[in-house]
Amino acid sequence: MVNVLLIGIGTTTLTALESLISQCHVQGIVRYPDTDDPVANLAQTANIPIFTDTSQKAIKALILKLQPDCVVVSSYNQILPPALIELSTFINVHYSPLPQYRGRANVNWAIINDEPCAAISIHKISSDLDEGNIVFQQLIPIHRHDTVADLYDRLNEIQRQNLGETVVKAFNGYPGVQQNNAEATYGCTRLPEDGEINWSASTRSIDCLIRALVAPFPGAYTYFQGTKLTIWQAQPVDNPPIYVGRIPGRIINRSKTDGFVDVLTSDGVLRIFTVQLTGEEKTAASNIIKSVKTTLGLQTSDLLNRIQILEAQITQLQENAK
Repeated sequence: MVNVLLIGIGTTTLTALESLISQCHVQGIVRYPDTDDPVANLAQTANIPIFTDTSQKAIKALILKLQPDCVVVSSYNQILPPALIELSTFINVHYSPLPQYRGRANVNWAIINDEPCAAISIHKISSDLDEGNIVFQQLIPIHRHDTVADLYDRLNEIQRQNLGETVVKAFNGYPGVQQNNAEATYGCTRLPEDGEINWSASTRSIDCLIRALVAPFPGAYTYFQGTKLTIWQAQPVDNPPIYVGRIPGRIINRSKTDGFVDVLTSDGVLRIFTVQLTGEEKTAASNIIKSVKTTLGLQTSDLLNRIQILEAQITQLQENAK
């Protein structure tokens, strides 16, 4: 049986572990577990040790100590250097159709870019980013209303069904298929502030951004009366009224009964269902936005008002200090 060390710090690690347990001997997991972490719970049940130091220095020492046949990476946020990957056979799980979408936030970017498909690629790790031979790959369609959480659920299930068998196959000599580097594309890291909505964009692109950033990600957001408002659920309105006088971000319809509000984009209407003000609970959009005179997004008037308030506060502090 193949001896495997699993490195995984994200949400893909549970199904990776489930698959590896069925086909391999898992010597340990490199992961810093959260409270009531399902990966840690499964590891404890299976008598698999968890090593909570996720640094490359600690991983190197662990590989030298355990001498695994294979190191499997499923969700790790650092690039492994050549000196480390030379110590064993390294296999990585990457949720994209390699060689396209090497790098970070691949499932998010696939939805944001309105791609027709997402994918799981299992590949050997080489010295270049996500460049090694592919030993397994499967594409899945991205449907019109799929969220990033939906895609992760489906990709995780494919990983659960195939990772262990693929690792054994690779260890037994399957070389995989070489990637065509000329076709490589890349996705950069996404930060929470990258989720701000531009209401002058198309309805479709805004819808894609919202679906790409639902939980467990930080969410796409706008501003309501100068306060950050995260939008968790929305969808384009089919056959919307045609506005020849159009202000992107303006609320044009509100349903107290159904809880939604409709907002203008550059080319249509987006219906918003579930929102959340910072520090508050998620709620129906109509519970927060109560007027069709409202315009979402940071307005110049909001910024000027904030500047005036700050100037007044500074003046008062100066007066008090005299």
